[in-house]
Amino acid sequence: MPTKKTCIVTGGGGFLGSHLCDRFLARKWHVIAIDNFLTGNEKNIAHLKTNKSFHLIRHDVSKTIHIPGRVDYVLHFASPASPLDYLEFPIQTLKVGALGTHNALGLAKDKKAVFLLASTSEVYGDPLVHPQTEEYWGNVNPVGPRGVYDEAKRFAEAITMAYHRTHKLDAKIIRIFNTYGPRMRLRDGRAIPAFLSQALTGKPLTVFGDGRQTRSLCYVTDLVRGIEKLLLSGLNEPINIGNPNEISMTDLAKRILRITGSSSGIVHRKLPVDDPKVRQPDIRKAKKYLSWTPEVPLDEGLKYTIEYFKHALRKK
Repeated sequence: MPTKKTCIVTGGGGFLGSHLCDRFLARKWHVIAIDNFLTGNEKNIAHLKTNKSFHLIRHDVSKTIHIPGRVDYVLHFASPASPLDYLEFPIQTLKVGALGTHNALGLAKDKKAVFLLASTSEVYGDPLVHPQTEEYWGNVNPVGPRGVYDEAKRFAEAITMAYHRTHKLDAKIIRIFNTYGPRMRLRDGRAIPAFLSQALTGKPLTVFGDGRQTRSLCYVTDLVRGIEKLLLSGLNEPINIGNPNEISMTDLAKRILRITGSSSGIVHRKLPVDDPKVRQPDIRKAKKYLSWTPEVPLDEGLKYTIEYFKHALRKK
């Protein structure tokens, strides 16, 4: 009988990390989640406590990681990921992007495991190329307030490729575009959690700037499916995973008001520093090499997410 695979997910208590734990447990793998819960939530993985194939380690991956036994896959998802988080924890964000990635890579090298880095569309900064292809080097302000996240991820990509080239590590890089779904925090700072929380509590929806800036929104199950396909592929280059259907923030706010039936209005606030004007992934490589495309329509994904937020607000 074949031995069970063992998978490590750093940031396993986070929004994306917890969904990945579910996905790989469903494959009958052993899953080890590592999280210090700086921004993660233990409730996201509470349902896994009795699963004998799941193990939680409370640890800051910016410090050396020690894992006994066999490890087949290391997925590095530990990092503050919303503007609220990385503006509140700028140094921790840089440390987990640099030291945390170094430690996770070292673990993968020691275990001869496959490594997957969770990078981000933020490596493109406020892009001058639209839509964004993997070949685009980006337009990033390294000393602006958002630079702590952008540059942490850009460094993480650079050291990942250095380990691939120098140590022949089987390393993958996923550039994640805006993703949403159940287990996002009520106070997350990103558009969908903010709009949903406001709409469901009767508060005006806050749109920054003129609201014409765009995002491309991918439902979490589509993203997780893309991550799994990349992990099990032979690719060793950055790959965009996201939904290429672009929507303005004003149109997103109006859509959420319609779906929730909320009578909340819309208020405008000053645009944050270095806020990207556009976001749209070019996913031709994901289609070609992974046979991946998003499947969940925005309205359908929003309905699932709204149900989660209604439940979370009742329990608040």
